[in-house]
Amino acid sequence: MSQSLSKIYVHVVFHTKYNKPFILPTIEKELYAYIAGIIKSTGSQLIKINGTQDHVHILVVMSKNIALSKFLEEIKRNSSRWIKTKGQEFSDFVWQGGYAAFSVSPTNINVVVQYIENQKDHHKKVSFKEEYVELLKLHGIEYNEDYLWG
Repeated sequence: MSQSLSKIYVHVVFHTKYNKPFILPTIEKELYAYIAGIIKSTGSQLIKINGTQDHVHILVVMSKNIALSKFLEEIKRNSSRWIKTKGQEFSDFVWQGGYAAFSVSPTNINVVVQYIENQKDHHKKVSFKEEYVELLKLHGIEYNEDYLWG
């Protein structure tokens, strides 16, 4: 009997449109829990999620049954709808149109988990824009600066 087997670790980063600080401490944990539920519903496995008021980092083992673009579409569409139910201050909430995704070697999982866990401290020293561009360059991803922040 043949079978399809995979274990693909992916580090995903996406931000709020125009980097607006919508992810307030009052809803952050609940938002991350909601996103975790979406991830589980795709058949993927959440390893770590964290971020700051304007962006999210997620480390997952991707399901072999969903494309990365569909995976992110599910997370962003459903979490955006959910967050808008949390009060008037979130009525204009929108995620950016795109995302960045990086493959992660199993030998580097602990490093990426620690990096994601330390997001709030990290951003006391480095802006999200600096971090995002640095990650893109580190992974050799070509980009157009005109489209990164809208």
